[in-house]
Order: sequence, then C-alpha cells, then structure tokens
Amino acid sequence: MNEQDAKAFIEQLQEEGLLTEENRLIWEMILPERLQRMYEVLQKRTRYVTVLTEAVDDPHNQAAVLRTAEAFGVQDVYVVTGRAPFQPSPLVTRHADKWLTLYQKPDIITAIRDLQKKGYQVYASYLGEGTIPLSDIDVSRPTALLFGNEHSGVSQEALRAADATFMIPMYGFVQSFNISVAAALSLYDVTKRARQQAGERYYLSFAEKKELYETWMWQTLNPRLRKQLKVRLGRSF
Repeated sequence: MNEQDAKAFIEQLQEEGLLTEENRLIWEMILPERLQRMYEVLQKRTRYVTVLTEAVDDPHNQAAVLRTAEAFGVQDVYVVTGRAPFQPSPLVTRHADKWLTLYQKPDIITAIRDLQKKGYQVYASYLGEGTIPLSDIDVSRPTALLFGNEHSGVSQEALRAADATFMIPMYGFVQSFNISVAAALSLYDVTKRARQQAGERYYLSFAEKKELYETWMWQTLNPRLRKQLKVRLGRSF
C-alpha cells in the first residue's frame, strides 16, 4: 500500500467512524496494511451463528474448534469445561483465539438458556433417534451449534435443554467424526447457508464492528505498547 492509498484508506475509516480521535493513539501505531486486513475480516464477521462446546477436554480439540470458528468468521464461542480445564493448544490455534470473543459458562444448562435468551436456537450434535441431517438445520434464525465431549458426546441434560438435534450423515463403517472435524463440517454448511438466507442480518451491526475493531487494534499491539497506552489513555480494553 503506497502512501496515497494508505492516506485514503485511513480517511475512509474515519468517515465510517471506525477510527476516531479517541482511539487515534492506537491506530497511529498500526501499519495501514494491518488496519486494512482487520477491516476486511471485520466485514465478514458474524454472531448469527455461534458455537457451544460441552466438556471438550483435549487441548488440541479445544484449539481446533476455535481455529475453525475463526476461519469461518464466527466471532463468539461459548465453553463449558468438563474434567480438564480450558487450555487450547497454542500450536493448533496459531493465535486464532485472540480474534474471538470467548465466553466460559459454569454449566451447560446456563449456557444453553443464555443463548436462547439472546434469540439463538440451539442445535446439539447427536446420533440418536429423532435427529435431523445437518443440511436440514433451519438457518432462518440465529443458530448455536452444540458439540460435546470426545467420548461421551453431548450430555442428556443438554439434549433435553436444546431446541433440536442434528447429525452429519456418514456412509462408511465409522459411526462418528472427531469433534474438530464435526465442527468444521457443520460450520462450513451452516455459515454458507445462513449467509445466503439471512442477508445483512448475518453480519455485525456498526456498533458491534466499531467495538470489535478497536479491540482488535488493541490486541495487535505488542504488550509494551499496550501497557503504555493504558497509562496514557487511562483505560483498559
């Protein structure tokens, strides 16, 4: 990006209201190319589809779900821990998690009820009777996909609290996918169909974009600069 293009891009973001005098000290420390990349990703971000994991214990699986969610533009991931703490492997996430908004909930019922109160329909991954194929998930409403433990799957109490269940059709001898694979396949299908059906409702509001863009600008700075800015601005992020 040459100097003229950089200046025009910064002016565009100021006109849109994403760059303001209040956050000038932050964005002036970031290369225009970096600001542009974050801006491009921001335009595709969504909260229309979200992910909830229940008792996913393996750090690699935890990380893979986060990385998949980020790759498909899903901003929010909700987590209920099981026997193991939530410590996603950094070798797998490759820093993808720093661009996400993570919510850790105390138990699965609280997590499901909170999502439902926010207007989400919760679909739990389940291979039992009465479940529907992935392609039949109704994407006309905001949707949360629930994935369970690597070995025992989604708990019975979660299945009772969820709005419906779904499964990924399989045609081989194996009876289930690894959770990270299931999340990837499911998010690919649901986000693709939701983008087409929901239109503009699929994407973030301007207020959400502004808040998230500032958070990302903050996170892209190195820790030393962040510490200095906290002092200068008298605020935290």
